[in-house]
Amino acid sequence: MEENTENQVESLVQANDSVQALETADQNVAPQVDQYDWSLNQFVALLDAGGPVAIVLIVLSVIVLALTLLKIWHYFLIQLEARKFIPSALDYWRNKRYSDGLEILKKSRSPIARVMESAMNILRDNKLDGETAREEVMRVASIHLDAVRAHLKSIEVIAAISPLLGLLGTVFGMMEAFKRLENAGTAVDPAILSGGIWEALITTAMGLSVAIPAVFILNWFERRVSRFQLAMEDAMTQVFIIDAMNTKAVSKEKDKKTIKAVAASDSTLRNIK
Repeated sequence: MEENTENQVESLVQANDSVQALETADQNVAPQVDQYDWSLNQFVALLDAGGPVAIVLIVLSVIVLALTLLKIWHYFLIQLEARKFIPSALDYWRNKRYSDGLEILKKSRSPIARVMESAMNILRDNKLDGETAREEVMRVASIHLDAVRAHLKSIEVIAAISPLLGLLGTVFGMMEAFKRLENAGTAVDPAILSGGIWEALITTAMGLSVAIPAVFILNWFERRVSRFQLAMEDAMTQVFIIDAMNTKAVSKEKDKKTIKAVAASDSTLRNIK
């Protein structure tokens, strides 16, 4: 009986220890859950702590997101990465099959196709000299390039001013913290200063959180625009080079015909004499 009683006591002690361990674990986990529980109320409290600067930064982040989605949709609509039509159109242009080349260009929504189409039409009309024709095509290309670059400057400005706005909010927060410390008088509580500094640093973190993605997005767009610009300039240059080669070939053919005609005339005159 005594052994059974001792075993029961030991079992109760072990069970009590297990319950206490579970309670301790729950207590340790609870603060972590609260720490990472970003509810709507906590978000509003964060904005309240950050002040007006935090609200401005949230608005700027929404603008960056909207402009990013707008540019992605825009580039999809104009087929910014389309390049396959260029060699075919240039081959038709080289072989003087102008209608076929223009037909291929009209099927594409790419601005490169519009620039090539403009260059071919201007050179076919032959109403402008070479330099003036090139300037006109460059004007058309600049219009399309500006449309491709639209709104990128806004993203660049937001990426530049967001850290400065965050720093400005931090300065305002530090001023408020020291003002509370001054109002406390002799009853100085370090928690007042530390709490104020924590609130002040919120805007700095928010400013960097807006600026870093904005810089990444801007660089991604700029790389795509740079590749597009190079492809457009290359296609436009090839159109002018092919036209110059064709014109030179035609001139040589005319010269040969002129020489033959002159030689035939001399021969006729000699026979008459």
